[in-house]
Amino acid sequence: MLAGTASAVAAPAVAAPAGRRIAPGVTYRQFDIDARAGRARAHLLTVDLANPHVRVDLLYPGVVAARATVSRLADSAGAVAGVNGDFFHITETQHPGVQATGASVGPAVAAGKVLKAAVPKGQRFGPALPAGTGTQDVFGVGTDRRARLDRLSLAGTVGTPDGRLALKGLNQYALPVNSVGAFTAKWGSASRARAVCGTDTQRSAPCSEETYEVKVRAGRVASVSAAPGSGVIPADTTVLVGREEGARRLRTLSVGDPVDVTHRLVAASSGVPYTFAIGGFPVLRGGAPLSGLDDTTSAVRTAVGYKGGGQQLLLMALDGAADHRGGLTVAEEADTMRSLGASAAFNLDGGGSTELVTRAAGAGAVSVRNHPSGGAERPVPNGIGVFSTG
Repeated sequence: MLAGTASAVAAPAVAAPAGRRIAPGVTYRQFDIDARAGRARAHLLTVDLANPHVRVDLLYPGVVAARATVSRLADSAGAVAGVNGDFFHITETQHPGVQATGASVGPAVAAGKVLKAAVPKGQRFGPALPAGTGTQDVFGVGTDRRARLDRLSLAGTVGTPDGRLALKGLNQYALPVNSVGAFTAKWGSASRARAVCGTDTQRSAPCSEETYEVKVRAGRVASVSAAPGSGVIPADTTVLVGREEGARRLRTLSVGDPVDVTHRLVAASSGVPYTFAIGGFPVLRGGAPLSGLDDTTSAVRTAVGYKGGGQQLLLMALDGAADHRGGLTVAEEADTMRSLGASAAFNLDGGGSTELVTRAAGAGAVSVRNHPSGGAERPVPNGIGVFSTG
């Protein structure tokens, strides 16, 4: 699913000229910020969505439960630039024997197709959320080529001979208590066992002792199991996983029973379909920072924002080199994006995940523009890719 190899980390030795052109409608520059923890260095991509030769989309390794470096994701997709994306299921220490899936926290849409929905709020990874935000928050670009902040919630059902069940999960590493979730070929081959661990409010809570899995192939039950499984899911197959009450409902199904599964993501505010959407959390709306943003914890961060009515994107990644590793607080991140003219901004995964790449004209691969704080690129589940036909 991936072509080529990851590029070596090659951050610029000197500051890039302001507004260096990467491709038509895409520029790159870097600048320093005087912050609470010292001087931070920012790397910034400006993307003009009003330019018909430019578009953005989700970078991901072909399936949800997998990871690759941003450079490899960008090179495989033919992107001219990109940054890392959503927070993700990076570790699994609370449940011995259960493996981390690498899957992202929030909803994801790529090329106009829904990939996954959001995990319960208590199951997320990442810093504390601002008041009034949650795991369903997304940054996205619609078919009108305008960026916006929104929330995407899952709407779906499972039709059985005994009636319809509500579907509460789609290709996500954690399911709500008492629910049924669906896994498709886009999930990948990772174990589905983690989906029944923890609760809606406590990620470390024990795994459920009452689970059930049903494989539906070509509209009928093909097999059943008392525990979630693993392995590649064929394109004509949907795997249903239930926990607690959801498991009890699935146990009524027998091999051969007709089952149909429907699912879609419903936008809270936009009536325009999304071509691309990614999870994280908002820090700036209507030109104003959200209330209660953390102003004490400084870190290397990645953010995306927009101005000009959503037609101009700003993608910012901080440098993780020793001289700049202090980074920014979330409040400083919001202020920085506002100072760049953004009317809205969205925080993405940071720390060792923060990365920004660009590809020079005529180059066969991207170069990493910032120094990753871990000393090397960290494999991540997704990112934002910038594409140009010019």
